[in-house]
Parts: sequence; structure tokens; C-alpha cells
Amino acid sequence: MNILIIEDEAKTARELKAMAQRLHKGLQVTDILPTVKAAVAWFQNHPPPDLVLSDIQLADGLCFEIFRSVTVTCPVIFCTAFDQYAIQAFEANGIDYLLKPVDESRLAGSLRKYEQLKQVLGGQGATANDRLSALMAQLQPHYKGSLLVFRNDKIIPVKTADMAFIHSAGGTVTVYTRDLQTYLLKETLDELEPQLDPQLFFRANRQFIIHRDALVMAEHFFNRRLVVKLDVGTPERIVVSKTKAPALLAWMEGKPLH
Repeated sequence: MNILIIEDEAKTARELKAMAQRLHKGLQVTDILPTVKAAVAWFQNHPPPDLVLSDIQLADGLCFEIFRSVTVTCPVIFCTAFDQYAIQAFEANGIDYLLKPVDESRLAGSLRKYEQLKQVLGGQGATANDRLSALMAQLQPHYKGSLLVFRNDKIIPVKTADMAFIHSAGGTVTVYTRDLQTYLLKETLDELEPQLDPQLFFRANRQFIIHRDALVMAEHFFNRRLVVKLDVGTPERIVVSKTKAPALLAWMEGKPLH
């Protein structure tokens, strides 16, 4: 088995390597990477390992940025001192989540889980690894990169990256692009929301879904609500309720939304 360790604390990385090699005869550590940047570059230039052991909080950001930047199909065991990232970890190829300091018996259980998954997916060796990688890839959420919009009897694909916001009023749903174009959509906001990457889009209220790149600021409003300002004009004020305001602020900071 070949594993990759992503860990910014050298001592912890050495301990993980030693534990893993004690627990699994013939295990090879292909590399130890300390940063998001180094990991992205590694995956761009190497075939995937069988398994990744990864810390979450790295020196230059959260490891989830790796999985948003490059396609990683192998399973991951997350090792971290923080328990608030569990949901996002299992959305990013996670098969287990170990809290630091990592106990050798817990790591042994995680490695057994990996082997059991391989067996369930069809035997030993490369075939099982390939099937496991394929399964992990299928389990990843697939968000739309374009939406089909309508104008003058024409059906046009518009990239989600070009959108500023989507607005619903009077039963009509309209997408507004960064270059001030408008198009009609057939779907409702409730139907569109799960199709859009939550790292890029936020459901502000019943009328608006906004794109991160169009966001300028949020301002305090009455009764602990917030008003969102975009870099393009909107048909009405975007007001975020006091119950949803914390989620908006977390999204603005790039934190995972559960």
C-alpha cells in the first residue's frame, strides 16, 4: 500500500509514518507534504496514492482547498485536533476522522476499514483500489458548471462562474450575469440551490441566490438582520434574516456550511 501524508507538523508526520508502517507490513509513504500549495502541486504531477492521511488545518489554509483545486479520487483518513470539520471531511473522500493525538489502535481501525472497503469492492490489488477510487469519485457532489437559460425562444448555456445572482419574483426566476445580461430560468430557487456549489453560491432568502464573486459587503440592518451589497444592481434589497445571518458570515469567511 502506498500512502501520502499531508501534515504541517514535522514531528506529527514522523509519528504517523512510523505508526502506519508498524501497523501495515509493506506500507510505503510516497511523500510528506506540509501545505495546501505543495499538495495541489503533488496531485497535479503524480498518480494518486492508495490512501491519504491528512491534517485539516495546514500552515496555508484548510486541506479542503486541495480537494476543491484538484481531483482526488483516493480515500482519505483525516487526523486533526479539531472536531468541527467532520461533516466536510466526509464530503471530501473521508473514510475516517481521527482526533489528535492519534492513538495507534484508532489508526489501526482506520486501516482495517480501508482494507474492508477494498474487499467489499472486489478483491485484492489494483482492481480493488481502482474500484474504491471510482466509488469515492462517484460519492463526490457534482455541481453544475452551466445552467440552461431562455431568451427569445433560444436556449442558451450560461456558465455559473459568470453569474452574479439569481432572483425570484412573481413566479419568474431570472439569472443576472456579471456583464449585466438577464435570462429566464425554468427551475425554482428551491430546485436550483442543491445544483449549485455552496462554496460559490449562497441562498440569501426566498428571492435571492448570490454568487461569491459578486459580493461586496454585508451591512447591519434592523433587528439584527443584514443587507448584502453586490457589485451589480439588484431589483430589490437583499435582506438576510437574523437567523440566517451567522451562516452568511461563515460563508463570507469561507467556512463550511452544514
